Order: sequence, then structure tokens, then C-alpha cells
Amino acid sequence: MPSESRCWETLQALRSSDKGRLCYHRDWLLRGEDVLEECVSTPQLSSYAGWVVDHVLPHTQENLSPSEASTSSRSTSGLDQPSFVPKSPIRSLAFSPASPRTPATPGGTKGKRESQHAEPMLLQSSRGIKVEGCIRMYELVHRMKGAEGLRLWQEEQERKVRALSEMASEQLKRFDERKELKHHKEFQDLREMMEKSSREALGQQEKLKAEHRHRAKILNLKLWEAEQQRLKQVEQERLRREEGQVRLRSLYALQEELLHLNQQLDSVGQHRDLKVDLLALRSRGNQLCGLISGIIRTTSENGFPTAEDQAVAESALQEMRDLLTDARACEDKRRQDEEEAQVKRQEAQMQQKPEVRKECPAPSQGPGGKRSEDLQVKVQDSTMQWYQQLQEASRQCVLAFEGLTSSKDSQVKKIKMDLQKAATIPVSQISTIAGSKLKEIFDKIHNLLSGKPVQSGGRSVSVTLNPQGLDFVQYKLAEKFVKQGEEEVASHHEAAFPIAVVASGIWELHPRVGDLILAHLHKNCPYSVPFYPAFREGMALEDYQRMLGYQVKDSKVEQQDNFLKRMSGMMRLYAAIIQLRWPYGTRQEAHPHGLNHGWRWLAQILNMEPLSDVTATLLFDFLEVCGNALMKQYQAQFWKMMLLIKEDYFPRIEAITSSGQMGSFIRLKQFLEKCLQRKEIPVPKGFLTSSFWRS
Repeated sequence: MPSESRCWETLQALRSSDKGRLCYHRDWLLRGEDVLEECVSTPQLSSYAGWVVDHVLPHTQENLSPSEASTSSRSTSGLDQPSFVPKSPIRSLAFSPASPRTPATPGGTKGKRESQHAEPMLLQSSRGIKVEGCIRMYELVHRMKGAEGLRLWQEEQERKVRALSEMASEQLKRFDERKELKHHKEFQDLREMMEKSSREALGQQEKLKAEHRHRAKILNLKLWEAEQQRLKQVEQERLRREEGQVRLRSLYALQEELLHLNQQLDSVGQHRDLKVDLLALRSRGNQLCGLISGIIRTTSENGFPTAEDQAVAESALQEMRDLLTDARACEDKRRQDEEEAQVKRQEAQMQQKPEVRKECPAPSQGPGGKRSEDLQVKVQDSTMQWYQQLQEASRQCVLAFEGLTSSKDSQVKKIKMDLQKAATIPVSQISTIAGSKLKEIFDKIHNLLSGKPVQSGGRSVSVTLNPQGLDFVQYKLAEKFVKQGEEEVASHHEAAFPIAVVASGIWELHPRVGDLILAHLHKNCPYSVPFYPAFREGMALEDYQRMLGYQVKDSKVEQQDNFLKRMSGMMRLYAAIIQLRWPYGTRQEAHPHGLNHGWRWLAQILNMEPLSDVTATLLFDFLEVCGNALMKQYQAQFWKMMLLIKEDYFPRIEAITSSGQMGSFIRLKQFLEKCLQRKEIPVPKGFLTSSFWRS
């Protein structure tokens, strides 16, 4: 049958094709769906299909019969179009002279055999090529439909993209509108807030203006009061200056009269041999002139003389008048004696009796017929030994904490600073405010020395933080006590008593602190020993001045007034310490450095030659602070000592005191004379009474 023959021809063509000649292995069947996927996948034409359509089909049609050729042409024309058949990529290779299938050989025999053998194979596979070409055409049509569908899909996507772009643009516009609205709202809120702040600021400004007007009114009132006070002070100053000028003119008049009286005193007994009494009167007259000159010089530097200066000048003038009266009386007596002697000589000459003149009497042995013994300059050996022991103890204490002060460790330095503050700050806080405050300061110092922690600068401090802490605190504490006497007591004499009572209480509980206080006191004020350092050969003048207690800075020695002020402060502190005891102590034991040491100091200072300006100042300070306590303790012996000072020691001080340094001597003399007249030493100003400790 023709259909069956065509089927066989088709199968023969497939078997003769390249794929039909492939060998398939049985184990591919085990791969399962992988092989089936290749079978059910979209068929694809071979790359040689074009070549087959262009070259094989024409040769096949030539070998077919006319009926088969027409049938083939009809089938071909119905299924395929030449325009749709792609050209084979190996067309040039099929009929090229250099093709491997038809190589050009010299004989050409081999090529002919192969061509003859290939021609039946091509004839047999024409049906397969037709099928493959149809498949290729279907595939091309399917691809064109896919391309058309792809084009439509792309256009659809482009429409969607344009729609999305327009939607995004609209959303961006809405976003910009919302953002602008938000900015506008924020601007409105900010504007409202600024307007509100402006209104509040205006209200505050009005309030400040009102307050300023009120304060201006108060300040104007205060200025008016201050102006009235200034006018009052100006008026008072004017009156004071007028009174001062009156006193100054009076002082100049007193000086003029005093100088005139002194000239008269000098003219008494002139050109004659002067007796001792007359010489003493003239010396005293010169001293009074120097005193008045010193007062005038001081007042010219400080302003106008005070009523006290005028009173001193008037008393000096009165004393000068008395001196002149005494000198004239001496001169009258001398003249009377000379007249009597002349009368006797005349009578003797008349009687012509020779007389043997007596030898001149022995030189005068001083007032009262007793020759005064020279006082010593050096301190007693026992006192000097005691002074050296205290200084050696101070040096040993410094060596004991040398490691603490010379350490470079920051932690050790911090401990040193904390201990120094804990030791010195409480001493600086001592005042006469209340006894309870004084007790708190004493307890804090006592706890620190006892090893207990105390609060200082917001931190807990204890001497147990360093092995050398106790020695360091004791030394710095004693140094601070003496420094307070040198500075605070020197400026405010009443401050000596609260500082002294705390120092005395600490001394009683911690004796080493007391020894260090004495060592610092003797070093800064050697007159509290009493000790007058001697100038040694080879010693620098500045070192000697420091030994005397002067402060020397940049080769400049401090002024005498400042020096006396510091010595006075330390002596007042010492005089307060020896008479005071801590009121909350046991009092079962004696004072560690009581009034007996004050009596010893007074006796030794009177056994030594006085120093100009220094001895009178320190005696006055000592007696003013401690005189009342010594009077109660020693009674009659004390008054004998006061009489000795007046009768024997005052002339010695006066003899070495220049006219410009008589102020301290006159102050001491007036104080002692007043006390001797009243038979009582007044209680010092600032003395701590029992009511102070109840506050």
C-alpha cells in the first residue's frame, strides 16, 4: 500500500539520519524523567535543516518519477515556502572542493565511490528531511507568534510603567504638598511661639523695669544717706583737723617753751664745775626735748597729734619746769655754799691759822651710796641648756618625717597635704565666738593627734595613713600655734586667750606638742627664753639678724615697728598660755608650763642688760597679759619685783633709749606707775570668763 510504503520510507529516512545512527545505552532508561523531559520538550530543528532543504531536496526531486515529483511538489508547496527555509550554515562545506566528504584527489576514484554511495542515502531520507523542514517551519511560526506576544507584553509593561510613573509623580506631588503644609504649620507654630516669647519677654522687661525703678529708688535713698554720712564724716574730719591743728600749734608752743626752758637749764651753772645732780637734770632735759621732737615727727608722718600726745607733751613740759626749778634750787644752794665757804676763808685768813686741807673724797658710788653691779648679758647656763634641748628635739622631729616631705610619690604628697590641712585649718578657725565652737576645734585636734580619723576637706584623714604622719602633724600643729601668735595675736590682742587655752589643753594631753611649741617660739622670738644671741666672728649680718628674730627678704630687713609687733604677739601668746588651762580637763595634775615659768622669765629678764625698744615692749606686753595672774599667785613678792623695776630697771632702760624710741618706755612706765598707785594689776582685755564657756 502506498501509505505503508511511505511509512517505511519515513522510518528508513529516520534511521539513515544523523540521529538515527546514534547509539543509545540501556542504562539511560534508569534516568527516568530526565530522558522523558527531552522527549516531551519542544522540538527543535537541526542546524543542518537549512542545508538539507537547499541542496538535498532538489536532487531527490530529480530522481523521482513525474507522479512522485508532482506529489512531492504539492506537498512541499502546501507545507513549506522557500522564503521560510533557513539556509544551512554548512552549505559551503557540502560542495566545496576542500570538503572532507569530497576531497580532491589526483585520481578522483575514491570521491566518485563515496558520492555514488551517498546518493541512495539522500534519496532514502528525503521524507525525513521534509518532516524536519515542516517542524522547522512550525517552529519559526511559533517563534514569530512568541515575538508578537512578547511585543504585546512589552507594550503592556510599558503602559504599566507609564501608569506607575504617573502615579509616582502624583504621589510625589502629594508628598511635596504635605511637606510644604508641614513646613507651613511648623512656621506658624514657631511664629506663635516667638510671639508668645516676645510677649513674655515684654512682660518680663516691664517687670524688670519696675524692679529697676524700685531698686533705683532704694539706691538713690542709700546714696542720699551715704552722701549725708559722707558730709557728716567730712564735717567730723574738718573738726578733727581743726582740733588737730590746734593741738599741733599747742604742741609746737610746748616744744618752743620746752626748748626755752632747756636753754635756761643749760645756762644754770655755766662756766662752773657741775655737780652730778645738775648733770642728771640736764640729761633728763635733753631726753624730754627728744621725746617732744619724736612726738612731733610721728604726728607729722601720721597726721595730727592726739589728745594723748598732747597730754604727754604737757607732762613733759611740766617735768621740764620741775627740772628747771630743781636746777635753780641746786644753783642757789651751790651759791650759798660758796658764799659761806668764802666767808669762812676770810675768817680763817683773819685768824691766820693754817689749815690742812683734807684729801678729796672717793668717787661717787652712785645714788644712795651703793655701787650698782653690772648686769649679765648672757643667759643662765641651765636656761641655755634647756633652750638647746628644745631646739634639738625640734630638729629630731623634722628628721623623723623627712621621708614624708621629700617623697616624690603623688599619693604620699596627697597624704602630706591632707594631714597639713587637718592640723592647721582648725587652729586658724579659733576665735572668741563661743566656747562650744572652741570645744569642737579642740576635740578635732585631739582626735587627730590620737590617731582617730577626722574630716578635712570632705575626706577622712588620719595620722595612721603614714608611719611618719604623727610626727609631721605634731610639728605642723606647734608651728601653726606660734604662727597665729606672730600674726593674729599681733594684730588682735584679744585673740591670744582662745588660742592659748586650746594650746594649753593640747599641751597637757600631748606633751611633745608643747615642747615643739616652745621650740618654735624660742626660735622665732629668742627674747621669750630670754636669750640675746651674740654676734660671732665670720657670721653673715643677715644670719645674725634672723637669729635676733628679724625677717630678712631679698637682703632687706623688716621695719622695726613690724618686728616689735610680731615679738609682741608671740610674747602675749606665751603669757596667756602659762596662766590658762583647758576648762574641760581633769586638773588633777599641775599645769605643764605654768606661772612659775613666767616668774622665772621675769626674774631672768631683769637680771640681764635691757635692749633698746625691745625690753620695754616685751615687759609691757607680758605684764599687761600675765600681771594679774602673777599678782594673785605671788602677792607681796610680785610687788617687790614691780618696785625693783621702777627704781632700778627703769633708769637702765631710759639710759639706752634714744629720743625717738621713748614711746614703749613711757607706755611701760605709765602702766607700772598706775598699777603701783592702785596696788592692782587689771584683768587683761579679752580674758575668757565663765560666761564664754556657757555660750
